[in-house]
Amino acid sequence: MTKRVDRRKFLAGGASIATAGLAGCALMGSGSSDTIKLGILEDQSGNFALVGSPKHKASLLAIEEINNNGGINGQQIEYFDPDPQSNNQRYLELTRRMINQRNVDALWAGYSSATRETIREPAIDPNDQLYFYTTQYEGGVCDKNVFAVGPTARQQLGIVLPYLVEEYGSDIYTIAADYNFGQLSADWVKVLADENDANVIGEEFIPLSNSEFSSTISRIQDADPDFVMSMLVGSNHTSFYKQKASAGLDIPIGTSTAMAQGYEHLRLDPPAMSNIYAGVNYMEEVPTNRNTKEGGFVDRYYEKFPDAPYLNEEAENNYFSIYMYKRAVEQAGTTDQEEVKAALESGITYPAPEAPDGEEIKLVPETHHVNHHMWVMRADEEHNVQAVDDRVIDETFLKDTVGCDLTSKDEEKQYTPQDYYEEAG
Repeated sequence: MTKRVDRRKFLAGGASIATAGLAGCALMGSGSSDTIKLGILEDQSGNFALVGSPKHKASLLAIEEINNNGGINGQQIEYFDPDPQSNNQRYLELTRRMINQRNVDALWAGYSSATRETIREPAIDPNDQLYFYTTQYEGGVCDKNVFAVGPTARQQLGIVLPYLVEEYGSDIYTIAADYNFGQLSADWVKVLADENDANVIGEEFIPLSNSEFSSTISRIQDADPDFVMSMLVGSNHTSFYKQKASAGLDIPIGTSTAMAQGYEHLRLDPPAMSNIYAGVNYMEEVPTNRNTKEGGFVDRYYEKFPDAPYLNEEAENNYFSIYMYKRAVEQAGTTDQEEVKAALESGITYPAPEAPDGEEIKLVPETHHVNHHMWVMRADEEHNVQAVDDRVIDETFLKDTVGCDLTSKDEEKQYTPQDYYEEAG
């Protein structure tokens, strides 16, 4: 594999390193109608730069590879990538610019669910813009224009929670960020606990501004659960892992947010992330040949970006979805967005780095989500990461529970776990 810098030492300088030299708007080509135009709006600076910068980089890698191999139907890709700076109002302004001035054929944009919702109703849907949202998220978006290709909470929690119940027991304590993502993810913990004969014995929602966790740690110790489910997010919440190690809290912790996105196992000193189990579709350490073999995804990424600190979950989602778009355009024989959407809805597949040899991940026509190959990745006391379980988990909530079928009905809605309970009676 490509020789790289010591990334733990590299990361010691802070998250801002991840965005060095990436600000600005890059163009390929001259705006000719002979090019295929993609908008890549990912955070290269600001609060989400740590997770957004790998998404941006992986997008450029996919575009470069495609262009070097003849483009799409013989056309080169032209991309527009101004920095949204982790600012939702700027996201909305840039999205409108991508649609109305750049006339992009497809758009990739945003890390947070708040960003997605900031641009979805005011800009994406009124213009029927083909939009790829690539972050792992709470799930439930049923929208004819949106292809939410990251894993949902039901997939991520659905791989790690049953594993922990089987390994450690049935009593769960949930801690989650106090906003839409964390609250809905906590609801999914309850759903999955019911399905796996487990019990949520405690639940806390932590404001994003909070970085002091001594009281939370004391309450977890008093409750004595078999394991904790953590859906904490952001730099302030990272303090929990350092503080729980200092307090001697050694209860196993399952998560859908830590390690795969913000690579805390590299950024924090051991043993902060000891005994953390992440339910993910991708981490740099996922042990597939497509990912880790010589010349594989990891090598190609660091060959292009040798100083990059990490190749995170969302980066892989950006990468494979650009290739899925390529396959759809080639199948449709046009960049007409409605025809490309129809081609995507035919069940486009791709041999993504997350998938073992002989397997391709599939885009579900009815829901615009992906049936991912999911992994449980465990960090030990030295922060070495190892796969302990893996399997394909279909995204079933939208299609099977609430009846989302975008191939037959146009919708622009987000369903929640409450809809699950209502449908289940």
